[in-house]
Amino acid sequence: MELKMFPLQILGIVLMVLGVLLFVAPLVLERMPSLESVPWILLYVYRRDGFVFVTSPILIIFSVLSLLWWILTRSGTP
Repeated sequence: MELKMFPLQILGIVLMVLGVLLFVAPLVLERMPSLESVPWILLYVYRRDGFVFVTSPILIIFSVLSLLWWILTRSGTP
């Protein structure tokens, strides 16, 4: 494993774990509706007609910034 790729691999693993946690979050919210009192910037919950969608705006912002960073740092290499 290249030492140069190691931080990017760790970032990928962290993002996958966060994705799994956010996938499980609606199941947890069905059992514990008090979690909706969490600030919206940490956990956004959308409920409509039995459909529950949960996301984290901070995770989305972090993902977009890390993708932009990766694109901008790789722009000079073939």
